[in-house]
Amino acid sequence: MEKEIIIGSTAGLHATLAAKVVQTASKYAVDIKLYYKDKVVDLKSILGLMSLAVPKGENVKIVAAGPHAEEAIKDISSILG
Repeated sequence: MEKEIIIGSTAGLHATLAAKVVQTASKYAVDIKLYYKDKVVDLKSILGLMSLAVPKGENVKIVAAGPHAEEAIKDISSILG
C-alpha cells in the first residue's frame, strides 16, 4: 500500500516531527519506507528520516507492506500532512 502526501509542517521534516513519525511507525509490524526525490529511508530510522531534510510543501510517498499497512500509513500521514 502507498500514499503520497505533502509535508505540512512550517519547519518541514524537523527533529521533533521525525521523532513522532519514528515512534508511530515503530508501533506497527510493517515494513514502511518514505520516498523523497531519489532517496528511500526506513520510517523506523530517525537518522535516515532526518537525513532527508524535507522542507515544507514537498511531496513524499509512504509505502508500507504488512498486516497493518493501511492503519500505519493513515497514522503517519496525519502527522506529516
